[in-house]
Amino acid sequence: MKIAVGTENAAKLAAVRTAAARIATLEETWREAKVVGQTVAVSVPAMPLTDEQLRRGARERAENVLKVVPDAQLGVGLEGGFHSVEIDGAWVTFLRGWAYATDGEQGFYGAAPSVAVPDFIARQVTETGRELAEVIDEVAGETDIRNRQGAWGVLSRDLLTRSDSFEAALIAAFAPFYNVKFYLGSQSS
Repeated sequence: MKIAVGTENAAKLAAVRTAAARIATLEETWREAKVVGQTVAVSVPAMPLTDEQLRRGARERAENVLKVVPDAQLGVGLEGGFHSVEIDGAWVTFLRGWAYATDGEQGFYGAAPSVAVPDFIARQVTETGRELAEVIDEVAGETDIRNRQGAWGVLSRDLLTRSDSFEAALIAAFAPFYNVKFYLGSQSS
């Protein structure tokens, strides 16, 4: 099985490989999964700021990568960014992600967990238009965090990394493809 991913980001590709390996313990067809990354264009901003942008970016990545890697059995899109909600009268910004997996005919979403973003970091992104990757590198005093532990790793002290968060979303998005009996099989009522 060939899985095409609409990015060349190392952390995202690692998440797809790990999710596929976990699924392979249940489904033999996933054991030989080959994951290939390919950068594709999307219509969402480089730093998505809403759930709608995150879902749309994930879907566009998955659908667009199948156009450039036509021999893939699955196309995958992963999109991470911000989502702000009002809680007890105050706005809280969360870092979250979405996955979308498609075989070209059917597609399914999966959501990553969310972690609150400190206000001073959220403001640097939303008020200046800078990407979170740039801000988190600066705040943490490191470089290229996005391809390693990601902001998730910095905010959780590496208890959960960027890859870990996307892995959860992928397990959910892949579920209809490895648990066909419940999702795509015919069920009698």
